[in-house]
Amino acid sequence: MAPMDMMIFFLEIAVMLFMALLCGHVMRMLRFPAVLGELFGGIILGPTIWGWLSPSTYNWLFPGSGAIFDGREALIQICMLFFLFAAGLEMNLGLIKKRSFNIAWASLMGILIPFILGFGMIFVFPDMWREHFQGRLLFFAMFMGTALSISALPVIARTLMDLDLMKTDMGMIITGAATIDDLVGWSLFAFILSSFAPESILDIPPYMTFILVLLLFAFMLTVGRTLAQKALKWLKLDLRPGSFLGITTVLILLAAACAEAIGIHAVFGAFLVGLAFSQGLEKRDDAHEMIHQFVMYFFAPLYFVSIGLRADFAASFDLTIVLIVLIIACIGKILGVTLGLMISKLPLKQSAVIGIAMNARGAMEMILATVAKDAGLIDDHIFVALIIMALLTSVLTGPAVSRLSGFGHYEAD
Repeated sequence: MAPMDMMIFFLEIAVMLFMALLCGHVMRMLRFPAVLGELFGGIILGPTIWGWLSPSTYNWLFPGSGAIFDGREALIQICMLFFLFAAGLEMNLGLIKKRSFNIAWASLMGILIPFILGFGMIFVFPDMWREHFQGRLLFFAMFMGTALSISALPVIARTLMDLDLMKTDMGMIITGAATIDDLVGWSLFAFILSSFAPESILDIPPYMTFILVLLLFAFMLTVGRTLAQKALKWLKLDLRPGSFLGITTVLILLAAACAEAIGIHAVFGAFLVGLAFSQGLEKRDDAHEMIHQFVMYFFAPLYFVSIGLRADFAASFDLTIVLIVLIIACIGKILGVTLGLMISKLPLKQSAVIGIAMNARGAMEMILATVAKDAGLIDDHIFVALIIMALLTSVLTGPAVSRLSGFGHYEAD
């Protein structure tokens, strides 16, 4: 990279990070999720506003090709890896053992109903969506079903902590079911992505990629998790949080390389490493806290502000598609979770509150949409609709749960 390119690269990263932190702070002051401000910061810097007001300066600072573009995309990929690692790190698999009957029904119906609705709206009305997929109706329908099925555990967990509901039975059910939803949803997405765009470095057929994905998940949840927990105990004796950061960084990059080698996106490897090291939100020690702060104030802001650079949100905004995606997503998740919990003998009001809490899609949905767009599975219109759906469901979940659960105050992160 030439000296001028290096200067522009450092300048654009500084501008992106400053805008993300500034807008995120403003949103926190207004008691909205910081990710909302980070995305708005990206929209301001991106083709939607700056690119429209001053195309020449925008293209100078954010070129769409060349060494500067490649460097920025590489850094954004690293940011995505660390955010998914942090998301996996915050999962608490131990909660699934408690209230397992309620959790099983909530997660089952919370995935099944929105998946059927998302899949069905594509298959029943294919002509409406035809211009938004590349002749692969089945994969597109499966993706939309999956996209409407996942929850956003980091957003949900923060909401529960703000409302002091994490240690309650309701909090255990919500966190446990959201954990399963994310695991199943990302597993489905890994299968769809490997089948839609099989680019395995090992030159293996799609069915072998699927088998390797299952084996990778199984290994990391059993042997990998056992080894990771033993490593955590050893690292705690060292009393240096930096040791944990260094070793986990190596493991994240190795897992990302393995994921790419078998034909799936690198983020799945990072997510599994986080899952292997997870101890639950209540057990976060100094090492975990250091990684959490580094991710939340460097990697995550850079990644989410970059989303605004990926599309013209004004030109790609389709009100009909946005409303359909938002309505189907909300109905599917809330109805599915509520029905599942009522089958497991929970009262209607408590079931509905849990359903609303699990409707938050947040950052997990945004990453899924970004990966799908980069793979060519969806176009800009679907990408923008999914991003808007993720933001609105995350913004509305905290106040709704606060009111319905009897708490009068909610402060978003």
